[in-house]
Amino acid sequence: MKQLKYTLVLLLCAIISSCSSDNDATTENLTGQKGSIALKFDNGVGDQNFAFNTTYQKSNNESFQLTTDLKYIISNVRFKDQNGNEFAVPEGNNMFIIDQDDANNAGEIFLNLDNINAANYTEITFGIGVDQDKYTQGATGQGNFLTLAQDKGMFWSWASGYKFVRLDGIYTDATTTNGALAVHMGSVGTSLDNYKEVTLTLPNTVLVRTNKSPEIHIKADILKIFDGETSVNFADGYNQVHTDATETPIIAVNMQNMFTVHHVHND
Repeated sequence: MKQLKYTLVLLLCAIISSCSSDNDATTENLTGQKGSIALKFDNGVGDQNFAFNTTYQKSNNESFQLTTDLKYIISNVRFKDQNGNEFAVPEGNNMFIIDQDDANNAGEIFLNLDNINAANYTEITFGIGVDQDKYTQGATGQGNFLTLAQDKGMFWSWASGYKFVRLDGIYTDATTTNGALAVHMGSVGTSLDNYKEVTLTLPNTVLVRTNKSPEIHIKADILKIFDGETSVNFADGYNQVHTDATETPIIAVNMQNMFTVHHVHND
């Protein structure tokens, strides 16, 4: 009996301690504190890990390999806290290229975001591509990112605008084997706006503090670019997607739905 009482007391203490910690995280004064967040992008294809020169199946008995390029632009990253307040990563450091060539041995690409207001964040929002406001500001709004995009082949030399995604490889369908595959979707000047935003609810609260460096693991399912909200067929011309006003918006919407938050670390 004494052992049972002792166990119950320990359990009660643990519950009280846990509740106290939660309350402290909610009520502590974070004014003026800054911290960092790491975004870990992990590209896959369906339930498989991504690798170059690997054949993946899509709908309609078509298949594809990416042989040289898997890149996309992320921008306008911002976070919403438990009270509905929003914090945007400062301008000038809020445009990124997620390039599979930059991945570590585990296939992960890290974005390290500094000077984030300390808070308890529950949502993340980011854009795919470059929004019209930044684009029309020219160098004022884009800074050194324009040069980076040009160096990485994410800016058209023959058209006006950024490539928001670049996939290069080969495809096979009922009539073609190892045909050329190139999906270079983006906006074209101000006449065709394919910029989209993604908002993801975090599976647990991200605690940004001066002494914590949380990490958000974001998975991107590349298959959904082709088999997303709309399933597209290479045989219908989606083996070459560039600036077409019908094809590119479909790819843009498909990309909106390819991201999920797998987990969060609050280290």
